[in-house]
Amino acid sequence: MAEVSLVVNAVWVLLIVGGLLVSGLHHNTAEVTRAAITAAQKGVEVAFGFIGIMTLWLGMARVAEKSGLLAAIARLLAPLLRRLFPSVPRDDPAFGHISMNLVANILGMGSAATPFGLKAMQDLSRLNDRRTVASDAMITFLAANTAVLNLVPATVIALRVAAGSTHPTVIVGPTALATGTAMIVALGVDRLWRGRGQSPPALTPEHPPE
Repeated sequence: MAEVSLVVNAVWVLLIVGGLLVSGLHHNTAEVTRAAITAAQKGVEVAFGFIGIMTLWLGMARVAEKSGLLAAIARLLAPLLRRLFPSVPRDDPAFGHISMNLVANILGMGSAATPFGLKAMQDLSRLNDRRTVASDAMITFLAANTAVLNLVPATVIALRVAAGSTHPTVIVGPTALATGTAMIVALGVDRLWRGRGQSPPALTPEHPPE
């Protein structure tokens, strides 16, 4: 991980230094400086606009969580989740954490979804007999969590509002279609691969993690 960080830092330094050298050779240093200052000012404006809309949305998300709306939607998803995770016992708390994570992600509550996702993976790890290999349920949850349907892209809407968009919510439909398709494909591939009886290699010295 440290090596990757060093490479990324080196790439950024190379880009910055290279840009300055090229601007100096073409006598455009003043224009580059003005562009950098303008971009910094724009970044501050976007950040403050983003803070406002995100604060509003996160507040609404907290109300939904505290009022039990999130839990109610999660209960509606329970029959579907039992089909997706047949290896998980019906009364296991993993179902609650999985459903809360997916519902929070679907409604655009990324900050609320993260702790539920971590807890769900801990529960699935507890149910896994092979500690060096991810279970089918763990792989399915990772696929669903990564390519989850997003009905309310709050972050993108906030960025569009901050950028001065006159119709910031016009992306809701296309986003739902794109993410819904991605989720169906991810879960479909997961189901097909599982049906072939394939299992990932054990994390042994002969098979280190990639």
